[in-house]
Amino acid sequence: MSDSTLAAKASGDSSNVSHISEAVIRIAGNSQDGIQSIGGFLARLAGRSEQDVMTFMTIPSTISGGPSIFQVRIGSGEVLTAGDEADVLLAFYQHSYEKHIKSLKEGGVVLYDSDHVKPNEEYLDNYRHVGVGITSLTIEAIGGTARDKGKNIYALGLIAKTFELDVEKLEALIRERFRGKPESVTTNALNAFHAGYQYELGNVLDTYRFRESAERDCDQLVMTGNEALGYGLLAAGVRFGAGYPITPWSDIMELLRRELPKYGGIFIQCEDEIASISAAIGAGYAGRVAVTGSSGPGISLKTEALGWAIMAEVPVVVIDVQRGGPSTGMPTNVEQSDLLIACYGGHGDAPRVVLAPQNVEDCFNTAIEAVNIARAYSVPVIIVTDQAIATRIEAFDEPDLAKVCQDISPSLEGVAEHKPYDLNHPSGTLQHLAPGTRVASGQYPIITGLEHDEAGHPTASPRLHMEMTAKRRNKLRDLAATLPTPETYGPPEGNVLLIGWGSTMGPIREAVDRTHKAGASISSLHIRHISPLPNGLEDIFSGFNHIFVVEMNDEGLYEYGQLATLLRSRYCDPKIRSITKTDGLTFKVKEILERIESLLQESTTK
Repeated sequence: MSDSTLAAKASGDSSNVSHISEAVIRIAGNSQDGIQSIGGFLARLAGRSEQDVMTFMTIPSTISGGPSIFQVRIGSGEVLTAGDEADVLLAFYQHSYEKHIKSLKEGGVVLYDSDHVKPNEEYLDNYRHVGVGITSLTIEAIGGTARDKGKNIYALGLIAKTFELDVEKLEALIRERFRGKPESVTTNALNAFHAGYQYELGNVLDTYRFRESAERDCDQLVMTGNEALGYGLLAAGVRFGAGYPITPWSDIMELLRRELPKYGGIFIQCEDEIASISAAIGAGYAGRVAVTGSSGPGISLKTEALGWAIMAEVPVVVIDVQRGGPSTGMPTNVEQSDLLIACYGGHGDAPRVVLAPQNVEDCFNTAIEAVNIARAYSVPVIIVTDQAIATRIEAFDEPDLAKVCQDISPSLEGVAEHKPYDLNHPSGTLQHLAPGTRVASGQYPIITGLEHDEAGHPTASPRLHMEMTAKRRNKLRDLAATLPTPETYGPPEGNVLLIGWGSTMGPIREAVDRTHKAGASISSLHIRHISPLPNGLEDIFSGFNHIFVVEMNDEGLYEYGQLATLLRSRYCDPKIRSITKTDGLTFKVKEILERIESLLQESTTK
């Protein structure tokens, strides 16, 4: 918790209520206990209370479940990460206690289920221990048959009491969560919540109250990155999607399957990944920008059809929600190791656009941008997100839907003639006519994965192959010229520039903030447009002595991560070095700071 907790005590606050600006709560148990539900309730309550919030969770990849955590950071000001250390640990089992007790800050509170946890004496002096018989008290409140599905809601009541959370809003969230279930389910959940809230902690644990947040100009939305991507696609006008289930992409697939029919669209679950992208490409040729998606293993399977879409210049959006690899890898852990396959996967020279959203709100915006680029340049666009953004919950201002929602229905207005691959067209970005559009000349183009002439007819002409290859390449150069150069976070010149992409933005920026307080000269830059890269980056790089690329993948054979490899290839700048890791967890701020110090020390000894 913030220093304001100590300040309240020092001022002689006799109400036993400490005012705080933020708190990090870690919930540890088994996935089947519904600990994600506790964290979800807290996160969504924060959003409805005009507070900032960010979450982090780990879940087992086995069907039977197992040890899991959900961490939520709630703040009255800007929250950039889920927190390096927790203020409060809620531990359901002995393994939860033993494994996560050291994640607490010194003097932090461990709230544990005394029916299953026996505190370790070596930790009693370092952390405040509060034992509550959560399991047995849940049985007492709602009956024995429902205890396994009720103790998480009982624990939510304990947390609500501890932090003086808004009971009415939590009750509303509980009712929403169980809407459509039998009334008895909702009643049991509310009974468990109130029993936990009414449990008398006495003088064992202080009560904390969040400071009032600044009033916002508009309402907040609270959602995961996968939800934001799905709703962004709907706003962009996508009305067809196809996919195959795989963690952690499946949430987007389920959302689109539920929501698309409401807007006259459809989502189909195909028999495999190849059929999925083929169906999406077919819809793109039919006049609609369609979407498909997967995680790393599925992207590997989609690459041949992706090459067909690049050759045929058919717009399609492909979402890659990265997870640990290779092969089946770590399905429920985060990694950023698909960047090179996103940029180069497949055979031949096959340029495509690659975008990487930087947070949950940006997932919504990136989905719209991807659709618009795919349409304007008749090119596949890959959105590379990752498990951390996909599953974490954030609050952000509600977008102006009247401005961002668009209709991309194809026009069937006839034309005199049409050559979709016209080499003399100024931008080289002609769109295909939707099938059924009348061409007055009677010369209708065709579409094929073979190299072709300007009307799409197959050709083996060396000249045409060179010209068409250049045409497909130059479209992306034209796009690069329109992209905004990213702004530096911090001074535009200095000693160290940290570069990130995807979900690393929060911890990188918090690292910069901490170093500024210590007087260090460190700035950061976050890259959303990976392929093509925006122009002007070299001018920014020239203003710094060291450039460290922070990413969650392996350092590779030559000690450079995947984005660092792309940047060194593009700019031939020896200052570009890597900070990488592959433990399946998001970066902690202290990890970044430690690696910066280590790399700077190496530089001085050389």
